[in-house]
Amino acid sequence: MTWDELDAELAGFAGTVSVYAGRLGRPPAYVRLPDARHYAASTMKVAVLAALYRAAEAGSVDLAAPVPVVNDFASAGPGAGRFSCAPDYDNDDAVWDRLGDTAPLGWLAERMIVRSSNLATNLVIGRVGLPAIGAVWADSGARHSRTGRGIEDFAARDAGLDNQVTAADLAGLLGGIARSRLAGPATCADMLDVLFRQERGEDLAAGLPPGTRIAHKNGWVRGVRHGAGVVFPDDAPPYAVVVCTTATPGGDGDADSGRDDDACRLIARISAMVWATRHRLGPLD
Repeated sequence: MTWDELDAELAGFAGTVSVYAGRLGRPPAYVRLPDARHYAASTMKVAVLAALYRAAEAGSVDLAAPVPVVNDFASAGPGAGRFSCAPDYDNDDAVWDRLGDTAPLGWLAERMIVRSSNLATNLVIGRVGLPAIGAVWADSGARHSRTGRGIEDFAARDAGLDNQVTAADLAGLLGGIARSRLAGPATCADMLDVLFRQERGEDLAAGLPPGTRIAHKNGWVRGVRHGAGVVFPDDAPPYAVVVCTTATPGGDGDADSGRDDDACRLIARISAMVWATRHRLGPLD
């Protein structure tokens, strides 16, 4: 399949499909609607991870520090009070099993990525704050993406404070981590290690040969499925691949009931196509 043939296929999708594929630090080899705004789903958790690890590098937080595991959070909505997460709207029983106890901050960050825990995400946001997450987006060169609230903060959402991403911005964020542009080399390597341990491999990773190293995060709600990652082939330079799909308006969180198998297969096929062209994605220097 050629890029033109892919364009023709994606034009028939009942909704919006955005794609970004290219070598790190180089113009992309292929884009489609790279600046279209999508509801972020859990891809925003990469920016939360980066904000936390930058704070740890600066010495303002300790990743080993115990954090009380609570389900009570201040809404980002003006005068909105507090909110909580629904256990059946999450993907990680391990965090909920610690409710009322404590957990290391770094462990919560890992569960936020590898199992996409919503409860862990809100606990981490409570430690770093939304402004620090916004600074990550700004420093990565994002033009349209924003993290305006925690997961399931519906009052803030209704007040217009939402979480949005674009394919280009997600590529810039992950590329910034992979190229050690968002923190020191050791800190960025630690973030990549967390992203390499991703356990949800049903979209981007499914389009790659088994064992291929990919640092990635996905996100899904009803009608929305995204995959964003950096692939590290053994025989070619690393490259970013991001696919964002929005078929119908989505909700919030990453409930299994919102998973779109057709979108997963589409993302996997695009990932496989980019892999097949990995030697032709752009100049090496």
